[in-house]
Amino acid sequence: MSEDIEKPRLIVASSPHIVAPTTCREIMLWVVGALAPAAIWSMVAMGVPAIVTYAACIGSAVITEAAWNAIAKKPQSLSDCSAVVTGLLLAMCMPPMTPWWMSAIAGFIAIALGKMIFGGLGWNLFNPALVGRAFVVMSWAGVLSKLPNKGWFATLDVAGTKGLDAISGATRLAIASADRAAAGGYGYDLVAQYRPLLFKNLEGSLGEVSAALVILGGIVLIVKGIIDWRIPAGYIGAMGLLSWAFGSDPVFHVLAGGVLLGAFFMATDYVSSPMTKNGRLVYGIGCGVFNAVGRFFGPMPETTTFAILFMNGLAPLIDKAFVPRTFGWVKRDEE
Repeated sequence: MSEDIEKPRLIVASSPHIVAPTTCREIMLWVVGALAPAAIWSMVAMGVPAIVTYAACIGSAVITEAAWNAIAKKPQSLSDCSAVVTGLLLAMCMPPMTPWWMSAIAGFIAIALGKMIFGGLGWNLFNPALVGRAFVVMSWAGVLSKLPNKGWFATLDVAGTKGLDAISGATRLAIASADRAAAGGYGYDLVAQYRPLLFKNLEGSLGEVSAALVILGGIVLIVKGIIDWRIPAGYIGAMGLLSWAFGSDPVFHVLAGGVLLGAFFMATDYVSSPMTKNGRLVYGIGCGVFNAVGRFFGPMPETTTFAILFMNGLAPLIDKAFVPRTFGWVKRDEE
């Protein structure tokens, strides 16, 4: 046999094992494009603080990945644009008034501890952007809760705060939670919040400025086949149904907070979500269930980050439970 004949090689790589003409870079660019309208509108609406937050998160994520590869003497992976997507999603999870140094640390943690320490793209167990956000929230919760709102951007009127110069954490979601705790003492009208939540919400994180634009971006990714509809459908459906079951307005609770950004762009991360179709639906429902339970019964009104991270950890078990039967195999009768 000729020595020139190339011997077959076994290639071992991380999941998912899919052969398709679409490259990782193209997928990431589609995600960036789907997020672009909401991101641009948030910068227009929020101004310079939003621009600084985006620059710090994206810049830190890109620099961290480049530095890690250089130190580890690995080929540079910036061309796949995954670090840009991580930084962009991280920025959209952050309040616009977040100190630049905190945004930079969040970007470093997202890439270093959320991605590269596992081996890079394709090996991480958790969504890197949410790892960065969770680290910041747990480390500097007091700083984030005291970020100025009134005086920078128009916020909601809260009972008993008229005449004050500033209000900390006066988001629609926080006030709705306080209204429930006061048994409707604020007389808070959830239906009246639909329009601002859809088009111009100036409270909360950058990804909450326009729910309509986030939905539009998510639909684009579904139509293009970039993400599976089962995850956002299960997530949003569970969140809406449980909000209704808990005696509140389901539309408000889907539009408010990070539910839509999480359902369309965070929970659908290829690496940290299940590979099986039924598993994805169960995974999405689980995200919605934990998000709703945390929002209504937990200490924080916004629990999207921790709901998705928790389900990221369960994704391998979900895949194992829903692995399809191998074609041509039958169960052996036990003697």
